[in-house]
Amino acid sequence: MRGVKLFAICIDAGDPGKLATFWAGVLGREVIDGAVLPAAADRGFRIRFAESRAPKVVQNRLHFDLTSTSLEDQQATADRAVQLGGRHIDVGQLPEEGHIVLADPDGNEFCVIEPGNNFTAGCGVIGTLSCDGTPEVGHFWSAALGWPLVWDQDEETAIQSPQGGPKISWGGPPYAPRNGRDRLRLDLVAAEGEDRQTEIDRLVGLGATIAGPDPSQAGRLLMTDPDGNEFSVA
Repeated sequence: MRGVKLFAICIDAGDPGKLATFWAGVLGREVIDGAVLPAAADRGFRIRFAESRAPKVVQNRLHFDLTSTSLEDQQATADRAVQLGGRHIDVGQLPEEGHIVLADPDGNEFCVIEPGNNFTAGCGVIGTLSCDGTPEVGHFWSAALGWPLVWDQDEETAIQSPQGGPKISWGGPPYAPRNGRDRLRLDLVAAEGEDRQTEIDRLVGLGATIAGPDPSQAGRLLMTDPDGNEFSVA
């Protein structure tokens, strides 16, 4: 068992409480502590919303892929998201592709995947956190979290907790441009009984870089993975 664990997915928001309410409605969860969605019974990620006044200017390098049990369920999820303040968007998806592409009220992209998708089968409502990234960064995160690689071919990688739940995947090239700080990030925490500095040193040894204090939450250290993606450690 590695000495750090994934505590939450952090999402920057102009109004954290409002965006938390949107995602609670889409995912069927409750909001706690003002702007946090606790992990679901299907082992879905805890989601934390952090206040940020920085505007969204480019497509995010991370997004959620939500699952569906039928075409009717897929459409119902998309309709519910729109009713709650989301919208349909075009990111270059082809007409024959079965997923529905949407954005939340802050413009963060996400997909509702068609039923019968083998890659997200059994992963829960959030099937995948899909990321831009190299194969090397997938290997970094496998080593960092102690999650095995469940996909590693054609420059694409994916990891999944040994306990199951959503996957985290990296799609290989081409990569979206980076402009400003990442709006979606991973929050890590040192496991109980583990020394935080020892774990930070281990992450640096794996290829991470220390960036400084995390401006979104006091007490967290902001770091970057080998691809330059931000994450924090408490």
